Amino acid sequence: MGKPFPRRLHASLASVQPSFAQPLPPTAPLQQQPFARPKAETGTSAYQLPERRRRRWEETPIVTPLSKYQEMVKNGTLRKDEHQHTIVEKLQALHDQLRNYEQPPVTDVVLQRLFGSQAEPLPDSPLDLPKGLYLYGDVGTGKTMLMDLFYLTLPPNITRKSRVHFHAFMIDVFKRMHAFKASNPPGADPVMPIARDLAKESTVVCFDEFQVTDIAVAMILRRLLECMIKFGVVFIMTSNRHPTMLYKNGIQRSSFVPAIDLLMREFDVTDLDSGTDYRKIPRALSNVYFHPLTPEHTKEIEKVFDALTAHDGPVVPDKQIEVWGRRLKIPESSDNIAKFTFAELCGRPLSAADYLEVTKQFNTVFVLDVPKLDLGQKDLARRFITFIDACYENHTKLFVTSEVPIYQIFSDDASQATKEKSDHMRSVMDELGISDQQIGTTSIFTGEEEIFAFARACSRLIQMGTKEWAMTAGHEDKHAMIL
Repeated sequence: MGKPFPRRLHASLASVQPSFAQPLPPTAPLQQQPFARPKAETGTSAYQLPERRRRRWEETPIVTPLSKYQEMVKNGTLRKDEHQHTIVEKLQALHDQLRNYEQPPVTDVVLQRLFGSQAEPLPDSPLDLPKGLYLYGDVGTGKTMLMDLFYLTLPPNITRKSRVHFHAFMIDVFKRMHAFKASNPPGADPVMPIARDLAKESTVVCFDEFQVTDIAVAMILRRLLECMIKFGVVFIMTSNRHPTMLYKNGIQRSSFVPAIDLLMREFDVTDLDSGTDYRKIPRALSNVYFHPLTPEHTKEIEKVFDALTAHDGPVVPDKQIEVWGRRLKIPESSDNIAKFTFAELCGRPLSAADYLEVTKQFNTVFVLDVPKLDLGQKDLARRFITFIDACYENHTKLFVTSEVPIYQIFSDDASQATKEKSDHMRSVMDELGISDQQIGTTSIFTGEEEIFAFARACSRLIQMGTKEWAMTAGHEDKHAMIL
């Protein structure tokens, strides 16, 4: 990928990643950071997947967020940005605190196992617990790059750590809640035991794309975060929104206000917006989207599929993968490449967990025959947006055939094109750096959260159609892309 900028500046750090490695003590043997796909029998949570591979440990000086950032500016990987430098200094300060931090032991309590979390008081937070970071800003302000920078330079004493998309984290939490309720007396409170288990697994937790759109998440989030903090867990989060704007106009939002108070009290809330919009840098498009639906485009996409699967194991029909104890059928796939029609992918009642698992197991996905959607297909549109978010999170290479340009499938017909956009819709489009000409107007989505999800999906589809995405997507290490 050429200079001067990586993907919206929030690119991952593959070309420099080897120098992120921290040294082990001299007597310790070389070892790899485990990052194989989790297997149920190992007991490793699916959300603990910050990277596909880590390089072998090297005998090099300890790398810090600030030293790595300065190196990347010096070699031209990043452009000097005084505001961003200030943010990196905050990362550096937290890094320095963590070098001397030792999480208190998290022990089981017998009464808690018998009667639930109400049988024990919540412990006091460790006196030396570093304050967490909450980084918020528009798309393109470098949130993911900064998260990579911090996570990959964590000091060597932090051996238990996880970097996870918040959506995937909450899916795992609800799985744990289901298992707890199945094995405990009715009325037993699962929040503290789950927080205890999570605190045992990670001293530092990095949340990417922190957002709250679901009442179930809103109702438990404050207690879950509070318990984990009390058990000595340090959080760093990135989000598109200031804490006070989370779950805005959501159902029973008053129940979520204590979680907002917790974020404002326990975190250093920091705005990433420096006034520089790296999305506006021109990027060449790649030939991964084909429209309209014609025999010629069908033949073209089949050629691409055949070429990519030729060296990826045999193509088999109806392979089945396991998601939450049930089987999900993949209509056509090789070892790392899957192919669906739109009806097969979105015409069934699949969930975010299904789409996340598909994009974890297959680094390239083909979706054929995507129609233009209307008000009567709102459920299909929501599922497709959820699928796009999963592809984006797992840096999946996507090939599509569609009736209209893929980022216009939610748009109104030409006869409705003159419809006036709401102020909220215009502000969201401006926030995401997309224009009327790119996505048009939509009547499918009306609520603020829906409009934001729709516009963000369009922005991501545009980005996933660029050559730089095509060059770096689909690799085994989905958090280590070429700069």
